[in-house]
Amino acid sequence: MIIEVNKSQLCATRTVAETADTLGAGEARIRVEAFALTANNITYAVFGDTMRYWDFFPSEEPSDWGRIPVWGFGAVVESNTPGCDVGDRLYGYYPMADELVIEPGRCDGQGVTDLAAHRAPMAGAYNRYVRCVNDPVYRPEREAQQMLLYPLFFTSFLVDDLFADHDDFDTQQVIVSSASSKTAIGVAFLAHRRARQVVGVTSSRNRAFVESLGIYDDVIGYGAVDQIARVPSVFVDIAGNRDVRRALHAHCAGELAYSMIVGDTHWDHETEDPSAELASPAPKFFFAPGQIKKRNQEWGRGELDRRVAAAWDEYSRWTDGWIEIRRSEGASATTDASREVLAGRADPRLGFICSLDH
Repeated sequence: MIIEVNKSQLCATRTVAETADTLGAGEARIRVEAFALTANNITYAVFGDTMRYWDFFPSEEPSDWGRIPVWGFGAVVESNTPGCDVGDRLYGYYPMADELVIEPGRCDGQGVTDLAAHRAPMAGAYNRYVRCVNDPVYRPEREAQQMLLYPLFFTSFLVDDLFADHDDFDTQQVIVSSASSKTAIGVAFLAHRRARQVVGVTSSRNRAFVESLGIYDDVIGYGAVDQIARVPSVFVDIAGNRDVRRALHAHCAGELAYSMIVGDTHWDHETEDPSAELASPAPKFFFAPGQIKKRNQEWGRGELDRRVAAAWDEYSRWTDGWIEIRRSEGASATTDASREVLAGRADPRLGFICSLDH
């Protein structure tokens, strides 16, 4: 069983029943135990074509329907591949489904990599499944937080690391849109920890929540970006709202040293003037695997993992003060949760943990 969404109408979903095929040579079957749904999945859907997110788990027949990747845990229940053994629990990229068949390669103590031909063109980081027993960030009591927050936090870590790597582009201030989103919260937490001034831009509905986090020095509404202090700044755009981006660039003209696009939580926003020019600098789309590759070359993967794990331990404990876990079991409940997330109606405190196998 697998849940698909309509690529042009993301709130439209359907459940597809699939017959479990006989396992081929060199394959392994994973029972998907649980996965998280967050605003990050909106980004995967919105950029599904341009960033090839739809290609990770393609539909059996090309159509207007696609399968959004999610982060979760699974257990190997059948295997024809030495080194990927029945009972292994693996954290990684899954479809919203009850099972996944992979072609394990590079099986080692840390995990396995899916070598399926259709996944080969995509970034290797997304094709790697980490063994829980040797995962430096894994804590049995924090599986929900790892599913919900760790992929987003890893992105946040890499964003903050890029800034630190460039001496913050000689700026004083980090401006973050969609400030209630979990990726934004991670960016703000890390910047705040480095004593950076952080401004969160958010909706009136989420303003009280954003202010309560204590990691933003100022919180501004989307219609009031002209109130942001005009000092040397970097902009992390997670909302993807072109009108807000244009207004902020105009207000910060001459002071904005770097503009980065990370997400598109406002995926259904229609810009008022598509032809209007954007004041410099030209935004750059943040590609996390690029920063991962850079740090792997400079630090080695072990040192990158160590630094991320140390930051994650601190962050995950801090999130206990505000995160609320909601569990959705079965196709109907999971479909409802996915629609709530894709429609942007979810309380920012909520984290959805879903399972089709119940």
